[in-house]
Amino acid sequence: MRDKSCSCDCNHSGDRKTAREDKLRASLISRINRIEGQVRGIRGMIEKDVYCDDVLNQISAAQAALGSVSRLLLESHMRGCLAEKIRNGDDSIIDELIITIGKMMR
Repeated sequence: MRDKSCSCDCNHSGDRKTAREDKLRASLISRINRIEGQVRGIRGMIEKDVYCDDVLNQISAAQAALGSVSRLLLESHMRGCLAEKIRNGDDSIIDELIITIGKMMR
């Protein structure tokens, strides 16, 4: 059941969803697929006893790629879900965003 007060496809029983534009979804999936490949490569490096510094550099690259996905998704969330809820008078979404950003900054 879609809640008309937000842009998210929520049924408000804990099964929250967000309808994303096809272009954004494709970009996120493509980035995640590359990150999965990076992580598999890191595992392979460890299995082959590759020099620690080289492995750490690859881990750093994977973390940066995940950070990029997070920023893209956060921007989309703020411009879509967050803005829509605020326009409809639901300021509680701000508390949710503050908690999420706190988790992202750990």
